[in-house]
Amino acid sequence: MRNSRVGRAAVNTATHHQSHGQYPSFGGGGTAPSGLRSKVPQRSGAEVSGSWIEQFADAPDVLKEQPEQKTIVCAGEVIIGGGEFVTMAGPCSVETERQLMETAEHVALAGARVLRGGAFKPRSSPYAFQGLGVEGLRLLARARAATGLAIVTEVMAADDAPLVAEYADILQIGSRNMENFALLEAAAQTGRPILLKRGMVATLADLLRSAQCIVSYGNPNVILCERGIRTFETATRNTFDISAIVVLNEICRLPVIADPSHAAGRRPLVPGLARAAVAAGADGMIVEVHPHPEQAWSDGEQSLTFAEFDDMMEDLAPWCELRALRSRAAEPVG
Repeated sequence: MRNSRVGRAAVNTATHHQSHGQYPSFGGGGTAPSGLRSKVPQRSGAEVSGSWIEQFADAPDVLKEQPEQKTIVCAGEVIIGGGEFVTMAGPCSVETERQLMETAEHVALAGARVLRGGAFKPRSSPYAFQGLGVEGLRLLARARAATGLAIVTEVMAADDAPLVAEYADILQIGSRNMENFALLEAAAQTGRPILLKRGMVATLADLLRSAQCIVSYGNPNVILCERGIRTFETATRNTFDISAIVVLNEICRLPVIADPSHAAGRRPLVPGLARAAVAAGADGMIVEVHPHPEQAWSDGEQSLTFAEFDDMMEDLAPWCELRALRSRAAEPVG
């Protein structure tokens, strides 16, 4: 009696498994049953393969069609996405003319190509410094005239995009605004290159969808930025997702840079994360530098001193040289 019950159970289990076998997963080969296909337009002939086709199919204009395909973004005379590892450096926020000019002159001498600085600041606390606004933009323009550095600064509202574009070479979309689609459209329509930061809880598919929006609005000059994501870890401000740089370089044609300052939240950790970004294949980094971090009006704890920035740039030099050699070797011949 017991043996017959076991036999019936085995038959039922086999039948159950067989019925599941009629529905193979999308990424596991075979044909999905009708009614379960993705309605998202699929790319044909792209090198992005396997389950990634489904995962990123709604960002078709930013995916690679050939392994070597790369978008080159020009900000003034600065080329991002080529063989050079581009460093963007400066204070979290523009505070005074002296503070900004000192920083701009120093980072330029140390090898930075772009000056970062916030004129409008999205702060978590209503009591924190919110930025100098238009006066901050004017100070950034003066620093560019004095040093030749290109300018990247954040735009926070759609109505402000044309104004910020008058002063900046690159418009930054902060992590909190990655899915602010009205802002993405307004920024795209200025024609300026867009530095798009990954949201604090955004997946790579989320990031690429936002990039697709910008490209769809007629602006192909998008730079992606990995700046760490929010996890349960509290030792750092955010968790630096180094794998994101590798994945994006594999599937996406857009340049990818890293923000080790916001990922770390602590200045001693910034140089190590910067090295990791170069090794992972990032096209550049954006890092916070301040003449006196202990007196900074915002983010002083993660801002490098001038001496620390110099040491980091010197330490990164051989890594950047190796990266440039590999980039030249990968260039098509003829």
